[in-house]
Amino acid sequence: MENQSLSEINSSVAVIATGNRWKRFMSFFGPAYLISVGYMDPGNWATDLAGGSQYGYSLLWVLVMSNAMALLLQSLSARLGIVRGRDLAQANREFFPRYINYILYGLAEIAIAACDLAEVLGMAIGINLLTGLPLKYGVSITILDTFLLLYLQRLGVRKLEAFIIGLISIIALCFLYNIIMAKPHLAGIMRGLIPSLPNANTLYAANGITGKLPSNTALYLAIGIIGATVMPHNLYLHSSLVQTRSFAKTIQGIKQAIKYNFIDTLVALNLAFFVNAAILILAASVFFYNNHTGVAELKDAYKLLPQVLNNDLTAKLFAIALIASGQSSTITGTLAGQIVMEGYLQLRINPWVRRLLTRLLAVIPAFIVILIYGDDEVDALLVFSQVILSMQLGFAIIPLIHFVSNKSTMGVFVIKPWVKFLAWLIASILVGLNINLLLQSALPVLSFSNFWVSSIVIVCALLFILLLFYVTAYPIFAGKKMSTSNKNLHNNNITSLHLTVAQYSHITIALDFDSDVNKILSAATGIGNKQVTYLLIHVVETATAKVYGNYTQDYEALSDAEQLQKVVLLMQAQGYNTSGALGYRNRKKEIIRLATESKTQLLVMGSHGHKGFKDIWYGETVNSVRHHLNIPVFIVGG
Repeated sequence: MENQSLSEINSSVAVIATGNRWKRFMSFFGPAYLISVGYMDPGNWATDLAGGSQYGYSLLWVLVMSNAMALLLQSLSARLGIVRGRDLAQANREFFPRYINYILYGLAEIAIAACDLAEVLGMAIGINLLTGLPLKYGVSITILDTFLLLYLQRLGVRKLEAFIIGLISIIALCFLYNIIMAKPHLAGIMRGLIPSLPNANTLYAANGITGKLPSNTALYLAIGIIGATVMPHNLYLHSSLVQTRSFAKTIQGIKQAIKYNFIDTLVALNLAFFVNAAILILAASVFFYNNHTGVAELKDAYKLLPQVLNNDLTAKLFAIALIASGQSSTITGTLAGQIVMEGYLQLRINPWVRRLLTRLLAVIPAFIVILIYGDDEVDALLVFSQVILSMQLGFAIIPLIHFVSNKSTMGVFVIKPWVKFLAWLIASILVGLNINLLLQSALPVLSFSNFWVSSIVIVCALLFILLLFYVTAYPIFAGKKMSTSNKNLHNNNITSLHLTVAQYSHITIALDFDSDVNKILSAATGIGNKQVTYLLIHVVETATAKVYGNYTQDYEALSDAEQLQKVVLLMQAQGYNTSGALGYRNRKKEIIRLATESKTQLLVMGSHGHKGFKDIWYGETVNSVRHHLNIPVFIVGG
């Protein structure tokens, strides 16, 4: 179906409905791990490092609270996808007016670009720390993972999930080793789980710390940790990824899917919590209790780790974990971009083009900052990306809560009143904290800017608040519309069928002599008959042919011409009206040209069955040809 979320992998994983409970869970196991990497991406590392180095273990409870908030919101996102078969972008498109959807789409794209920016910088910093490669070259290298994602997508969603889980395991093992080397204080960790906002003077005096007192308050840093935790793109992503499982769309089947996806989310987000907590605990054990309370940047942590712990491996593992974190996060960010674009705009583009666009939106700002200001401003750019993300969060959370709270669309799976209360409480806290963070970032700009810059900032802030109010209030006053919204995402509403048998008088057959020629010709003649005119075409692509075209007389061109004529004669001998034609230089362009000039009614082509990098290497002729012809194209599997 064209309106499926991530249609190429939708319902591609069969689940076990009965039998062993462990096997049933394992068939649902996976999507939440792709989500969890967004909660441990490089953008979170700076706040965790600052929290641990400045306040020791005191802010661990903030991570616990953030994790609980994320668990509830992600479970709501999964519920939307499982029950309604819609991702969040599709649900928004069905419900909100068109102009609002365009704005929401733009904001979602900005959030994904900001998230990707943090991941690009994290990977580049990790590569720089590990190898010494300058940041600008590290940023360039990150473009290459466009091809990695394309390869993983072609292997299937299970292989993609396995790859991400592998990267998460690398991150966890790196920090486990560093935590063991750091020998943290267990009693201090337990006290850090008790909610409190310590006073820096009292805390430093009680622990004999003589380091520099932090310029910010514990509350400000707690806001930063919470604000950097829940990512808006994860809510779009989770509502789509749960649909990769093919389960029974019965009440029992949906209940089972919700249950096992919740367990999957619980395990995965707790693993993300372990990584974030490990960063904070490591910073507290190594830096806070050794009077290095000013560590907030990744480079500082990398340099100080081996000095304090007297172990060079700890720094290398820190850099490896940073690279793995950036790589895993960037893959899921691209999938979220695809979901957002398809959901809001119903626009499907080639995955590698989508990937490249997302990556360039992150690489270009990173390049500009590095080239103009140097490597020292990279951490400031990381912080800026988190502020941008904070601005978008409410536009994902608020519609999500409205959708899963509506009984007319969710039926028996509508969330319970106490869950609804908690969801709105969490939304209020997160949106409030993020607005606070936004104001903290905007005030310095207003203080040092001229009238026009200040006016633009104020107008943008007002528009931001008005839009936030609109997406909150509109579903309340248009509640009935939610149940009667257009379920058909396409313009053509099919109500009847008028079928006629297609009759072809002219069929063109594209031959590649490396393929099974008999199979392709059998398929073509099975569609037609001996009254049909057949044109056999083959494209010569030697180096000489690319230069001289039909003047080429090299060995391969002559051999191809002879082979084509032989096939033509064999078909004529069996009574088929057949002729042949050679093309030169570009395979795709020549097939299109020959098919168009011969006024063919049907094109028959063979498929090599290439996968992954072979499609990139050899090209994807079928897709290129079918998009340029207004006739049926019949593909024979290779």
